Amino acid sequence: MSGDDARVASTTPAAVVAERLRITEIFHSIQGEADAIGWRTVFVRLTGCPLRCVWCDTEYSFYGGDWHAIEDILAEVASHGAGHVCVTGGEPLAQKRCLILLQKLCDAGYEVSLETSGALDVSAVDPRVHKVMDLKAPDSGESRRNLWSNLDCLLPHDQIKIVIASRGDYEWACSMLAEHALADRCMVLFSPVHGAVQPRELAEWIIADRLPVRFQMQLHKLLWNDAAGH
Repeated sequence: MSGDDARVASTTPAAVVAERLRITEIFHSIQGEADAIGWRTVFVRLTGCPLRCVWCDTEYSFYGGDWHAIEDILAEVASHGAGHVCVTGGEPLAQKRCLILLQKLCDAGYEVSLETSGALDVSAVDPRVHKVMDLKAPDSGESRRNLWSNLDCLLPHDQIKIVIASRGDYEWACSMLAEHALADRCMVLFSPVHGAVQPRELAEWIIADRLPVRFQMQLHKLLWNDAAGH
């Protein structure tokens, strides 16, 4: 138990302490990627991540944040009146109580997505959740962290996302696509790293190789760049 939890536990019932999460931000925006792109969405960004991908655009979520009771998180989500909720990070599964939040969001009737790195076990995630799971290509600096057993936990409504920073990353992604029959498992998304691979270049590679993948760009970056809260 952390120091914060220990202090709260002395004055608060254990059941309340057990359902808190450290949150970087909760905000209402437009989903910028994956199969829910374009939908008005409430984002719940959990604090903390054990990975350090070189192209990460949410480093501000690695540290800090504030503790929130899960019931308060649900109330904040409900206040925005959106049907879609995205639980993201950092790496949201680094906080074990994330599983409780995901279940309660599904129980409340939301379309729920989880953005996860692919480095942590996803087997206990509520099957109603749309998992958007990364496979880390070599130029991320974290490809050794891919937990390949996660592939067997994916459902048809889930998605595999591979972020591509070079031709080498692309070739690696193509080999993984074939070796693990990724497109037979669920939707596969190829996304270019901003400033590293030109979007048109990646699109033309996909067309030339007739890949069964979905090209995507991050819509929120086109609209708001990397501004927090979007």
